Amino acid sequence: MDCVVRDMISPKKYAKATKVLPKGFKSANEFFNYVYSDPDMIWMGQNTNHLHDKDGIMEAMIASIQENDYCKYPPPEGFPRLKELVMDDMGLGSEYDILITAGATESLYLCANDILEPENNTITCDPGYLIIDNFASRFGDHVKSVPIYNETCGYKLTPELVSENLDKNTKLVSLVDPLNPLGSSYTRQERKEFKDIAEDHDIYLLHDITYRDFAHDHQLMAEVCPEHTVTVYSFSKIYGMAGMRIGAIIGVPEIINSIRSIVINDLGTNVVAQNGAMAAIESKPQWIDRVKGTTRQNQDIIKQAVDQVDGAHIAVYPSDGNMMAIDMIDTGVTPREMADYLIERKIFAREGSYTSKHFGHRYLRVSFSIPTTQVEFFAECFLEGMEALKVSK
Repeated sequence: MDCVVRDMISPKKYAKATKVLPKGFKSANEFFNYVYSDPDMIWMGQNTNHLHDKDGIMEAMIASIQENDYCKYPPPEGFPRLKELVMDDMGLGSEYDILITAGATESLYLCANDILEPENNTITCDPGYLIIDNFASRFGDHVKSVPIYNETCGYKLTPELVSENLDKNTKLVSLVDPLNPLGSSYTRQERKEFKDIAEDHDIYLLHDITYRDFAHDHQLMAEVCPEHTVTVYSFSKIYGMAGMRIGAIIGVPEIINSIRSIVINDLGTNVVAQNGAMAAIESKPQWIDRVKGTTRQNQDIIKQAVDQVDGAHIAVYPSDGNMMAIDMIDTGVTPREMADYLIERKIFAREGSYTSKHFGHRYLRVSFSIPTTQVEFFAECFLEGMEALKVSK
């Protein structure tokens, strides 16, 4: 019997960029399994939050499991109580609608899928959250990734840069606010200018507020420009629930109703995660000041260490997120060399190519929503690594 030889599936135009792996690992999955499985690993590589203890979140999820809640499918759009809590947390009223999702990543995917037509383009920034570029390239014509790694624009995608880069086919502008990986955020005047641009050109603002609770001051674009804003909400960072994969999309009913028509996960989001999420918002007043205070203290410790290294500086300080970019271009040590050095000391940090196609060679991204003793250990290892890596050359 003759075998039928099929053509291999051709790579898609939106294929993910290959991750730069630390020495000794053959795949991203192998590396992440390594860091995940090591209980002594200090987790500074994915902006996760390790500052929660017994504040009701874990307890709510354990209780959900003990009650066998996971045997049943939950409501497909999320428990009404959870939806209500998210809206209250954002200070938004009944004129908005919401869908609970399996994390902010799913929310971003659904937004790009729903908003973009094949002829449309999207404006993002570099550095930035490159997954958004990936999703936008799947459903639109192309992505305009605007370079923003400079003091002139304040290390962020400004209204002026958006105006310079949009055209008649621009349909979506991505605003990760505060910005991963730099921690830059927007002023109220800039938000007003974004509103004017969106309304004048009939475009949508994709407002990813994953890190907003770490910011010193923050305003929702949904409050300023509701008809042209879709907001992406996450439980991964401030609530410390990254592994539970739960988030939300918020917008006016017209936007959310359109997104409803393309939802794939129509059997609902993880029921255990939803129970944890409800407890997280309900308990937030009890721990939010402590978590924010610790993260701000921690970035001060990192700043003191970086200031001791000739040629190193923090691009945006203070950061309005729980992460920062340590620029190392003039130190004689590359971010990848430092990341490899740190992983040997059980500190997981990321060299910049994960969040930038053009500037990743310049910086090491570190997050600091971890216990202060771990940040102090990082500071020691960073200084020791600088000396050791310079000597080895």
